[in-house]
Amino acid sequence: MRFLFLCLLFVMGQLCISASETFTGVITDTMCGAKPHTMMKGHTDPECVTMCVKGPYAYALSDGTNVIKLSDQKVAVKYAAQTVKVTGTYDEKTKTIKVVSIEPLEP
Repeated sequence: MRFLFLCLLFVMGQLCISASETFTGVITDTMCGAKPHTMMKGHTDPECVTMCVKGPYAYALSDGTNVIKLSDQKVAVKYAAQTVKVTGTYDEKTKTIKVVSIEPLEP
């Protein structure tokens, strides 16, 4: 019985991994979204994104058209305003990518 339970857990884990998708875009914030970070003169784009992620706002991924909130806010911090590849699953209900990993793309 225990072996069957462990096998079931393994199969469920594999299904979750295989359901992951890859998203590419720029790490931004839900306040500014896809708009350029030009309002905060004297600050770099990463500084602006970091400052904009205050209060109810969060890190997000922008592909130029869509802005999608990221579940993992701690990892997104180090990639502010960078073009990245996000691996994860998109939750239509919450409009959020459940992040498995974030990797920078070469400029």
